[in-house]
Amino acid sequence: MGSPLASRRLAHWLLLSGICTLALFHYNQFLHTRQEVPVHVAKALDRCRSLTAIPGPPSDFHSRSTSDRFELGTNPTVLLNARIWTGEKNGTEVVEADILLDKGIIRGIGHVGRLLSRFDVSERDAVVRDVNGSWVIPGIVDMHSHLGDAPSPGLDGAEDDNSMKGPIVPWMRSLDGLNTHDDAFRLSISGGVTTSLILPGSANAIGGQGFPVKLRTTSERSASSMLLEPPSTTNSSYYDHNTPLHWRHIKHACGENPSRVYSNTRMDTIWAFREAYNTAKKLKESQDAYCAKATAGHFEDLGDFPEDLAWEPLSEVLRGRVKVQVHCYETTDLDGLSRISNEFKFPITAFHHAHETYLVPNVLRNAYGSTPGVAIFANNARYKREAYRGTPFAAKILASEGIEVAMKSDHPVMNSRYLLYEAQNAYYYGLPENLAIASVTSTPAKLLGLGHRVGFVKEGWDADLVVFDSHPLALGATPKQVYIDGIPQLDSPFTVEKPKKLQEAPKVPNFDKEVGDAIKYEGLPPLLTEKNRLTGDVLFMDVKNVYTPVGSKIRHSRLFRSVVDGEVFPPSVLVQKGQITCIGRCTQEKVMARTQNVTVIDLEGGALGPGLVSFGAPLGLEEIQAEKSTNDGMVIDPLTKVTPKILDDGEGGVVRAVDGLSFMGRDTLLAYRGGVTTAISAPVSYGFLAGLGVAFSTGARHKLEDGAVVRPITALHVHVGPGQEASVSTQIATLRKLLIDGAKHGAFQRVAQGKIPLVVHTHSADIIATLIVLKGEVEHHTKVDIKLTIAGGGEAHLLAKELGEANVGVILNPVRPFPASWESRRILPGPPLTEESQILRLLNHGITVGVGVLESWEAQNARFDLGWAALEAGDKISKEQAYLLGTVNMLKLFGVEEEDFDTPEKGLSWIGEFVATAGGDLLEFGSKVVAVASSRRGFVDVF
Repeated sequence: MGSPLASRRLAHWLLLSGICTLALFHYNQFLHTRQEVPVHVAKALDRCRSLTAIPGPPSDFHSRSTSDRFELGTNPTVLLNARIWTGEKNGTEVVEADILLDKGIIRGIGHVGRLLSRFDVSERDAVVRDVNGSWVIPGIVDMHSHLGDAPSPGLDGAEDDNSMKGPIVPWMRSLDGLNTHDDAFRLSISGGVTTSLILPGSANAIGGQGFPVKLRTTSERSASSMLLEPPSTTNSSYYDHNTPLHWRHIKHACGENPSRVYSNTRMDTIWAFREAYNTAKKLKESQDAYCAKATAGHFEDLGDFPEDLAWEPLSEVLRGRVKVQVHCYETTDLDGLSRISNEFKFPITAFHHAHETYLVPNVLRNAYGSTPGVAIFANNARYKREAYRGTPFAAKILASEGIEVAMKSDHPVMNSRYLLYEAQNAYYYGLPENLAIASVTSTPAKLLGLGHRVGFVKEGWDADLVVFDSHPLALGATPKQVYIDGIPQLDSPFTVEKPKKLQEAPKVPNFDKEVGDAIKYEGLPPLLTEKNRLTGDVLFMDVKNVYTPVGSKIRHSRLFRSVVDGEVFPPSVLVQKGQITCIGRCTQEKVMARTQNVTVIDLEGGALGPGLVSFGAPLGLEEIQAEKSTNDGMVIDPLTKVTPKILDDGEGGVVRAVDGLSFMGRDTLLAYRGGVTTAISAPVSYGFLAGLGVAFSTGARHKLEDGAVVRPITALHVHVGPGQEASVSTQIATLRKLLIDGAKHGAFQRVAQGKIPLVVHTHSADIIATLIVLKGEVEHHTKVDIKLTIAGGGEAHLLAKELGEANVGVILNPVRPFPASWESRRILPGPPLTEESQILRLLNHGITVGVGVLESWEAQNARFDLGWAALEAGDKISKEQAYLLGTVNMLKLFGVEEEDFDTPEKGLSWIGEFVATAGGDLLEFGSKVVAVASSRRGFVDVF
């Protein structure tokens, strides 16, 4: 017997010999088989092999030295002294370093000298920019947008986001409707958005395929060249297995939208899903059966590989190679789609809109595979029944449940330029700082399957960066520069110097109680209760600032501590029967000497200021926009419709909004709790004549309550613009006749006599110019100065000089302009695209400017709109001037309580309410409204 070593060598030789013999046998068999494989089957075998591929980047992706999106001629760029939010460590990592961008990617992060030498980049060729400690974050990722498909400006025939060919259309592609000339691309980039998932609309249960795009204009200038990691099926019918497999995206929708469009019920829609996926399942099974036969060598009567171009996208869903994005609001629909996913075994990437997900996190966990993420708005809710239980605390609640949260725009439903503002609002209402920034960067990037190249600031990732003038979560944070694929996107950007405190994340209020109530009451907590209404004296302690209307201005009083008998007391404000009676040294001893019924509220360095005035949204006239039974309804337009004779007053029946008022609506009360104490609403109309507006208290319980109606008639409202049945010239001619020839009585006569203002809703500079001429004609005829206010005013900045000279006021609505229509396309966007904002331009010409809101849910954040306007203008708009935009100016423009402006001593009583905020003043992002003191109604509401 040989040695053990020899025995092992012999065993190894025999094993190797056997392996070689077996391999040779299989090779001969392979050659023999290949000779007999029909040509069409050989191609089908390639197709079969592709069915098992998994989407994702190659293993060496981050070792690339050039991006597939690199534009020749782009110089390397070095950003010096950056304060970088990297996205790493769950969004908690912040580093101070330099960043090298080269060939479309982030080549390195560190010290500039070492970076240049390490990557052999010539300092002479590099563009070096010192950002001086500015915050740098990844390019913002919007995972739900219709940018380019739902156009800006909106034009008939240009809407390409929905197909009306049936409830199930998976074969549709958003790419095929992408308009590269859309005005919003430039605006969205200026807000830091670099990547957007362009989805089909929600008119269909399965609306088609979505595509991620980079927003920059390419040298090719085509939609295809904007695509980020497009699937190989973009330029062919089927997957080419020789190319990298990228994620695909498909849009699903449940609930009201597809049901309303196709007159279906939810039962119809769910059946449509099941039927569609059953069809796709049969296709997949037939493909799998074919491949099983082909790979086993059973070629006889095999035929062609089963293909169906229409149902191929859904078969790919079943193979787990498509990101399923689901428009879904209510629990019943979330549950229904979860059941569908389990029945057909496909994962759901994210539920979008998802207003009830915070109430049912376990329903999300029941979906097939991993738990879906959610893509939500911060505040936008209650516009239809499905959204009625929406809460701003949803992001915080979901994150606490371990569910990934992304904020999205649904552009142009919300202007994606301000997607970061959604993250700021989520942060204000409790989403942690790291997750708030991640909600518009790394989280959507990961959910889209693109986290290997966007959403992070890391070596090897795409060179998509945003340099900010303040902390990204600070109100009004504005990009100094935006890079996409290493290419700067802003030419000569303009930003103002921000206060030092804005370079850190703002301190935000504690909302733990409100979060608990949101869950306890399933999104509908009580907003105003009798027990929180105080009729006795209230002492606000530790008050830092008081803002008081005096005449046509706001007086700012800075308060300081006082010393009484050696004891230090913080500054205070005493309110009795809802009216401020003492400011500054209102110590508790003094109060107790007057009354034994006193409530003390600590404002923690907060403030008191005038309650804001809201206009633009139909507060008090509309509870759920899409539900007619909850609204006052639409005014009949006498210019194009026959008005009932019983209503004919010679002017076509001018209606009064006060007659349709409803109180205690949720948006109205949320506005009240947000510091909006007075709302001015006009009758809702899509025609020429709206009617007479009303001013009312947002905190009143009903119309008969003392002080509920501030003024039953404010102004006469008309709409002038294209899109109505009558031409613009017909509308102007009608207005001229009613004001000059036909104003024998009623509302138009009161306008012609200068007794009430005329508010004309329009955006067009050309129409505004015509109205200025018309104003002169009427005044020449009547010898009376009429009060004219423009509401909307998207292009008013073009006539700032003329408006100032004609003494015409402007209510900007929206406050941040957007080219939603042709008549509002010539906007003044403000920083970083223009030095002046539209507000500043108008104020500089002596125009009385007010700030409006478009939709009812926006009113609760009106105070932030005012604060933002001041921050955006630097030191050119003071805090006091910002207050005017939402208080005194609004009342002036509507003629409400005008006598108060001529009586400075009435300043303490204002027209009704003061708002108390803790932790800052009403216009500061870190403050919280804690009370409203109403002198008009004689009490204090405490929240």
